[in-house]
Amino acid sequence: MLTARRRVVATAVVLAGSLLLVSCGGSDGGSPDGRTLRLWHYEGPDSAMGAAWNEAIKEFEAEHPGVKVKFEEKGFEQIQKTAPMVLNSSDAPDIMEYNKGNATAGLLSRQGLLTDLTAEVTKRGWDKKLSAGVKTTSQYDTGGVMGSGKWYGIPNYAEYTMVFYNKALFKKYGVAEPKTFDDLTSAMDTFVAKGVTPLANAGAEYMAQQYLYQLALSKADRSWVDSYELYRGRTDFHDAAWSYGATTFADWVKKGYISKTSSGTKAEDAGVAFIQGKNPILFSGSWWYGRFTAENKFDWGTVLWPGSDLTLGSGGNLWVVPRGARNKELAYDFIDITMSKKIQNLLGNKGGVPVAADPSAITDPRAKTLIADFNTFSGRDGLAFYPDWPVPGFYDVLVSETQKLITGSATPDACLDALQKAYDKGVPKK
Repeated sequence: MLTARRRVVATAVVLAGSLLLVSCGGSDGGSPDGRTLRLWHYEGPDSAMGAAWNEAIKEFEAEHPGVKVKFEEKGFEQIQKTAPMVLNSSDAPDIMEYNKGNATAGLLSRQGLLTDLTAEVTKRGWDKKLSAGVKTTSQYDTGGVMGSGKWYGIPNYAEYTMVFYNKALFKKYGVAEPKTFDDLTSAMDTFVAKGVTPLANAGAEYMAQQYLYQLALSKADRSWVDSYELYRGRTDFHDAAWSYGATTFADWVKKGYISKTSSGTKAEDAGVAFIQGKNPILFSGSWWYGRFTAENKFDWGTVLWPGSDLTLGSGGNLWVVPRGARNKELAYDFIDITMSKKIQNLLGNKGGVPVAADPSAITDPRAKTLIADFNTFSGRDGLAFYPDWPVPGFYDVLVSETQKLITGSATPDACLDALQKAYDKGVPKK
C-alpha cells in the first residue's frame, strides 16, 4: 500500500512537472561539501510525523553548526510514481521518506537505487529499537522481497488501521459504539435509514482497497497473509477470504453504506468529509490521528475493526538514503535524531505511534489509547501489511477494480479475476 496518509494537495500536472524539473537539473542538486542536508518527505505539517520531524530538523541543525537542512515537501503520489527516475539522476536528495513493501522500497533496492544501511544499523543500534514486525519492511533480499536480507530503510514510527467514529453523530441518532461486527453493520443500517451515508470512502486512492482488504482479513489468518505478501504459498483470489471481501464490499455499496459517487474521491476528500461531520465513520490509519485531533470540532473516538484478529499495519514509511546521496553521513545522523527518545516521545504525544518512546512520557489520553491498541495487534502478530505491496503496479490495479465495484461496472468475480491476473504476473518466478 500505499500507505495512506494526508496527501500534499496539488494537481497531478504540478506534481509530475516539479519532479521532472528536478530530474533534469532544475534544482541545485544539494551540496557536496557536507554543509547542506537535502530532505524530502510528504507528511503534512499538522501530522504527528510532520511535527516530530520539524523538531528533529531543529535538533539536527543545533548539533551540526553551520549545516542547514533544505527541506522540500513532496506529494506522496509524486514520489511514488517518479522516484526511480529521480533517484537515478545526479539530483537525488540526501534522505527521503519512501513507501515500504516489495513493490516500492523493495523494487528500488533491487534496482540498486538505495544505499545499504546494514552497517549503520548495527553501529547505531537501530535494530535493537525495532520490534520483529516493524523490522520486516526494513530489510529486503536480492529479489527485493521484504523480511530478510540487507537493511535499506529505517522507520521511526509504526502505523495501523482502525475505525474512527463521530461520537456526536452516534449520540444524535441513538447509535451505540460498535463493539462487534454486527454492531457495526447495525449502526450503518441506522444511519442509512436516517439518510446519512455511514462510511467516508475514497475510490480514487487507497481507502477503498483497504476496506476490501480488511473485510478479507476478517476471514483470514497469518499463513494467508504470508502467502499473499511474502510468497510463502499460493494466493487464490477466489478463496473464502477474498470472495467474502469483494462480495461484502459490493453489497455495502448496494446497501448505501458506501456512496457510489465515492469512486472518484481522493483520500483527502474522505478525511475532510469526516472532519466536517458528513460521514460518521471512517476506516483508515493512524496517520490521520494527529490531524483529527487538531481539526475535529466534535467528540470522536476509535475502535479496532471488530471481529478480526488481523488489520492493515506495519512499521511506518522508511527513511531511505539514495545511492547517489552526496551527504550520507549527515543523513545517518538525521535518522539517529528521529530515533531519539526526545523525538519519539514528541511523536507519541502528537498522535503518532512511536517505535522507541518512553511509555511514561506519553501523557495525552487519546495517544495512550492509540499506542495501546497498536500494541494489542502487534503483540498477537496481527499486522497484515497493505494490499498493494506484493507486486509492482498492483496499487493502480486495486484502485481500478475497487472503483468498478463501487460503480457496479464489474462483478466481484470479475474484480477478483483481474486481481489474480495482475498478481500472478508480478510475483517473482522461482
